[in-house]
This record gives sequence, C-alpha cells and structure tokens, in this order.
Amino acid sequence: MERGNSKHSPRVDDNMRQDVEGLVQGPGTGGSRVEEFRQPEPAGEDQPEPKTVTAGPQRSGNPQGMSSDDVEARSRLGKFITMTALPGDRETLLANARENQAPADIVDALGRLPEGTRYQTISEVWAALGHKNETTRW
Repeated sequence: MERGNSKHSPRVDDNMRQDVEGLVQGPGTGGSRVEEFRQPEPAGEDQPEPKTVTAGPQRSGNPQGMSSDDVEARSRLGKFITMTALPGDRETLLANARENQAPADIVDALGRLPEGTRYQTISEVWAALGHKNETTRW
C-alpha cells in the first residue's frame, strides 16, 4: 500500500514534489538549488561587473586593515582557486586557476608568485602577491 497525502490528488502531490526537488537533491545531475529564472543576468558589455559588497572605505563589516575593494579583490582571487589546490605551490595554483577559467589578470598574478613556496590558504597567496590581509580576525 502506497502512503500518500489524503488532502491532495496524486497529480497535485507530484507537482508539489517537483517544486521542492531542487532543494532535496541539491546541485549535480538532478539540478541545482537555484532555478535558472532566479539567477541574475550578467552585466552588459559596457556595464561594470556587480560587486558583492557595497563601495566605500567606511562600510561596516570590513575587516580591520582592509578596504572593501581589497576584500572584493581577494574574494575574486579565491573564486578561481578551489580548496583542492591548497596547500599548493605556484604551478598547482596556476593549473587550478586555468582549469577554473580564471581571467588573464588572475593567471598573470599567480605566475608572479615565487617558485618552491607552498601556500596553505588564499590569504597567504594574497599576501605573497603584495597585498594586505586583515590585522585582526575578530
């Protein structure tokens, strides 16, 4: 005997099951958590890329010692280096960035890293590129 909902017909139950299928299955072969119509459209050719944080040096939530632009740039770097590449050296990071289709400026920056140094975190890579990290974590 199949258990079902007595409030709805089997057709309505199937429709309701499809509505939450992305939440239950998650990303992968069954689909993603975000339906295509809910994803934002990319910026146009003559438009700047949207930032994930608001602009301004006094924006609340910035870590001490970093501006909002620094936070945004470090986040952008981290977007193209996955956790499987860390810990890793320059060649590992470059290969991972290329695999993740990083833009040319990110690949060029990673190419300037010194050889033979292993990096444990994106923050270490960021500092090796000559940028500042936050001075206090909390």
